[in-house]
Amino acid sequence: MKRVRFIYNPYSGENAILSSLDSVIKIHQKAGFEIHPYRIHKEADVKDALDCIDKSYAYILIAGGDGTVDSVVNAMMEKGIKLPIGILPVGTANDFGKVLKIPQNIKKACKKIVEFKPEKVDIGKINDKYFVNVASSGLFTDVSQKTDVHLKNTIGKLAYYIKGLEEIPNFRKLKVKVTSEEYNYDGNMYLMLVFNGKTAGNLNLATRSDVQDGMLDIIIFKAVKVIELMPLFLKVLRGEHLDSNKVVYFKSDRVKIECDEDIVTDIDGEKGPDYPLDIRCIKSGIEVLGIN
Repeated sequence: MKRVRFIYNPYSGENAILSSLDSVIKIHQKAGFEIHPYRIHKEADVKDALDCIDKSYAYILIAGGDGTVDSVVNAMMEKGIKLPIGILPVGTANDFGKVLKIPQNIKKACKKIVEFKPEKVDIGKINDKYFVNVASSGLFTDVSQKTDVHLKNTIGKLAYYIKGLEEIPNFRKLKVKVTSEEYNYDGNMYLMLVFNGKTAGNLNLATRSDVQDGMLDIIIFKAVKVIELMPLFLKVLRGEHLDSNKVVYFKSDRVKIECDEDIVTDIDGEKGPDYPLDIRCIKSGIEVLGIN
């Protein structure tokens, strides 16, 4: 009987996975898999969950949001583990799960995972770390990092928006230099996102992204006049922003970003590395089960 390492985050979303543990085990046992669970907790490194991995394991099942998936993938890369992953998207946003069309329903997701063959998908690498969905920098990028986990569990995505409103007084232009083979930009911005996926905070920003094309989608929101922000935001809601002259958009498999401003970076909702940034796409970097 093949084993499955089941790594779950009990704090993700509204603790949804806790009431579904029996379903996860039942579906896997019925399919001939032996589940070996590991509960993520703050006192331990997620790499500890992978110490037991050997040839008897078929894949790694991850229950959590984008940050949980990101941390497990980084641990796998560090340890050189090449097993496929299955994702149960039970976090607050689950942006990576959405682009892969993984069902939000845990039972449906589990059934797809045990029945489908693994598909290769791209991941991003930023300096010496990896990301599955998006790397970002600029205004509002650390909102997820600053949002209290209990607030997220109580009111979900609304917690991000509330925290974002608190950041409005910090609104300012940021000087950035972006270099790639496809496009160079040296100017002011408010926000920059480098996507492997499509959405961030439930907003469909990288509408032309493809997680299997070997390219990252770079979006830079220029530092425009305040009066121009509302029309631009309406374009974002309609999915028309990529063609706006207020936005820089291009695809690349590698981009270098330099910035002397006192700002942080974010990768999948967690703190990212300091500048300068060397970001590249790792084509077919991981295998994922249950997608189509």
